[in-house]
Amino acid sequence: MRPLLPLKRRLPRAPAGDPAFAPLEDPRMYWPVQRARLEKLGREGLERLLGVPVERGLMQLWRYELPGAAWVERIGLPRRAVEWQLGKGLVLHVDPCRLICGTNWKGYPHKLRPTSSAFIWDGEWDLRRGDLRQGSRARFIADLAAHRGDLTRSDAFATYMARLKAGKPWKSHQQGILLDSEARILTFLRVYLSFMDDMAVRGFDATRGKDMLGVAVSRDGTLIKINRGLHRLAMAQHLGLPSVPVAVKAVHRQWWQRVTQGAHGKQKLNQLLESLSSCVPENRPGIFVS
Repeated sequence: MRPLLPLKRRLPRAPAGDPAFAPLEDPRMYWPVQRARLEKLGREGLERLLGVPVERGLMQLWRYELPGAAWVERIGLPRRAVEWQLGKGLVLHVDPCRLICGTNWKGYPHKLRPTSSAFIWDGEWDLRRGDLRQGSRARFIADLAAHRGDLTRSDAFATYMARLKAGKPWKSHQQGILLDSEARILTFLRVYLSFMDDMAVRGFDATRGKDMLGVAVSRDGTLIKINRGLHRLAMAQHLGLPSVPVAVKAVHRQWWQRVTQGAHGKQKLNQLLESLSSCVPENRPGIFVS
């Protein structure tokens, strides 16, 4: 009788898998990776079939000032449709060492957080910002760089080893890896060093990683880091790269209203693009509100 599953399974490509992590892929992560992959395929399929057509339809309704246009703007404009309309116009080039503020959601109720599906964000999210130079990714990259000659002396190695000894090795179903040995932990850390070494030689590769570095424009017209790519940004900052590309994913409604005042429909997008060129990274500490 044939077994229901082969003893040695080849892992499907993990949703956030990078070829550099291939040596760390583990068959025991087969089903977690499968679930993550199927969930991703399901989300993307639903977006293609329903989300994208509806959002583009709403965007066209808004651009040509048809009935319901005011409502579309009031709910924030569909982000993906705005990106479809403006494309590379939403990409800015900034000094990574000046991009030091990131959104801080700690203690901020989920119901008050803006939705990632909208391009115009309301609320106090832009006031709740932290210093990325003090963040975990910056500490991680600096730690590896300081101990590249002997990674066993790094804080990162100690942290992963502590989890291993406690019987809870670090794992990622998004990457399909399992750090269940000292050798695997060291390989994992060396991969990050290889990313940084490659960046030092070749510069910042915007195509590496799941998403571009994302930023949002605050009420004052300054850039605040959001979403993924914090490890890549920390590397660029550590290396002192002169410039990295970032994609504007959202803008504060107060800034939007100010820069589009007097315009109508698609004219607002033109004024938005003109105003983005003057946006610079935020460098002031955040004001945490209750």
